[in-house]
Amino acid sequence: MEFLSVHSDEHFMREAYRQAQYALEEDEIPIGAVVVCNNRIIAKAYNQTEKLNDVTAHAEMLALTAASNYMSNKYLHDCTLYVTVEPCVMCAGASYWAQLKRIVYGSPEPKRGYRRVGNLLHPKTEMVSGIMAQECADLMASFFANKRN
Repeated sequence: MEFLSVHSDEHFMREAYRQAQYALEEDEIPIGAVVVCNNRIIAKAYNQTEKLNDVTAHAEMLALTAASNYMSNKYLHDCTLYVTVEPCVMCAGASYWAQLKRIVYGSPEPKRGYRRVGNLLHPKTEMVSGIMAQECADLMASFFANKRN
């Protein structure tokens, strides 16, 4: 039996995935995010653009705002953002200004992901991709397949 460390990227991505499932239940694009500092989740969020009628209410944006409020600081130097899908340009730009230590995402987003326009991340931000990539991609694919039907 394989045990999962409670401080592993996969452990924290599972919580981001859980947030994405909440978005799916509310008929939002199923993207979830958590912010972790010192191996502790300090913020959780999921897409709420429909619910809040706000195009900026992406999971990452909401999680960064909550984390900044928790830390009482706009800079998140020691924090990692876990997000189920590659951040868009807006969210990558926000992460630049927050100066995150790391961003870990699940599946790539070839149409809207920030990498389409070049590297928008802070030079000190470490990027990790592919954690739970298939599960994250499947959740997005099933959401859009249901929308088309």
